[in-house]
Amino acid sequence: MKRRHFLNRMSNGLAGTALSQLMAQDTPYAQLPHYRSKAKRIIFLYMAGGPSQFDTFDDKPELRKRNGQAMPEDLTKGVKLAFLQNSELKCFGSKSEFTRCGKSGQNISNLLPNIQKIADDICIVRTQQTDQVNHDPAHMFMNTGTAITGRPSMGSWVSYGLGNIASNLPDFVVMRSGPEGQPVPQVAWNSGFLPGKHSGVEFYSSGSPLNYLNSPAGIKPSIQRDTLDGLSALNSLYGEHARDPEVRTRIAQYELAFKMQSSVPDVADFSTESTATRELYGAEDKPNGSFASNCLMARRMAERGVRFVQLYHTGWDHHGNIAKKIKDRTKDVDQGTAALITDLKQRGMLEDTLVIWGGEFGRTPMSQGTGRDHHTKSGSMFLAGGGIKGGTTYGETDPFGFTAVNDPFHVHDFHATMLHLLGINHLKLTYKYAGRNFRLTDVHGHVVKKILA
Repeated sequence: MKRRHFLNRMSNGLAGTALSQLMAQDTPYAQLPHYRSKAKRIIFLYMAGGPSQFDTFDDKPELRKRNGQAMPEDLTKGVKLAFLQNSELKCFGSKSEFTRCGKSGQNISNLLPNIQKIADDICIVRTQQTDQVNHDPAHMFMNTGTAITGRPSMGSWVSYGLGNIASNLPDFVVMRSGPEGQPVPQVAWNSGFLPGKHSGVEFYSSGSPLNYLNSPAGIKPSIQRDTLDGLSALNSLYGEHARDPEVRTRIAQYELAFKMQSSVPDVADFSTESTATRELYGAEDKPNGSFASNCLMARRMAERGVRFVQLYHTGWDHHGNIAKKIKDRTKDVDQGTAALITDLKQRGMLEDTLVIWGGEFGRTPMSQGTGRDHHTKSGSMFLAGGGIKGGTTYGETDPFGFTAVNDPFHVHDFHATMLHLLGINHLKLTYKYAGRNFRLTDVHGHVVKKILA
């Protein structure tokens, strides 16, 4: 018997049985969703570095009025700051102007003229809070629910809990844009102790989205198919005895990589988009590395079944010269953000796509020279679509914007609410590791029902 015939028989017999059993073990949440979901997919527009809420979504006239004066000590006493410890804390009023927008009258900075036009579609949260005051642990906290490295990302939890929609693209895709600066750690989109197949897959934002999409010269698809069948059979035989979950990952990823050789070039071909759509985003016929280009790519991936898309845009860490830098960053993202939400709405996709805009923390109302320090007590973000009540503002900060006085929105609450919109009870999505059941929200988190449609 020839080797190929032997492997084909094995894949249809004992090895095929082992493979099916291994795959079945990777779907422990067949009962999900726990209830009817409002959102099928998520697009997270992640402003890495911490955007200033005072120049985007939280106007503070009192802070401007008190510019240069001492901050009230009763607000700042005992609060952990990144760089302003033991410094004289002075009010730093924003020079950005705000306008009441849409029928809802949402108060949005004039630095975001395109987002102003979609005011009635978004829910602005002004009381974002976190536990971590420095970038790397804050990125980890926002993405994984803990500052401890090695835990699964929220995108990995969603992939693990709900599985894939598309069979020829990853469940969880990450793209990056923006100027060089404070880096985002790649562990922020890692699967941690979950099976490796649930890790985020990073696509390049210009040129070819992935390396090695084209087969070497002389290698036909039929040859690749035979090779993969043989590898699957051998890996299945090994997996039957080893019971190693990473065997399932290896088999699944080989198959996915084969399918992506045709699906990825298609999703990155913007020439099939109408001129009106490309003009809406300000995008070209190919990905060009801009945030707007990544937003169009995100819509195309969501359309084709990618479950979780995360777009990181760097350059928001403004410890100095914030007046100029905040204009540059808001200009980077304003058109693409508004275009994405408008486009999804026009296509009937916004109602089951949850769009999130925000960073790892906010900025201080006190000055750090010509900039602002990191801040955990208040920050702004917005959510749209996927069961969110548009045209609303959630939470209120004190007149100085230092901390929440009504309706704090902690990262754990954000995660619980996000999972709820996907039809998942955050208390029940768990994975046993190192002797205990872990979950994205750990032992915290409450669904914020006030922002739900």
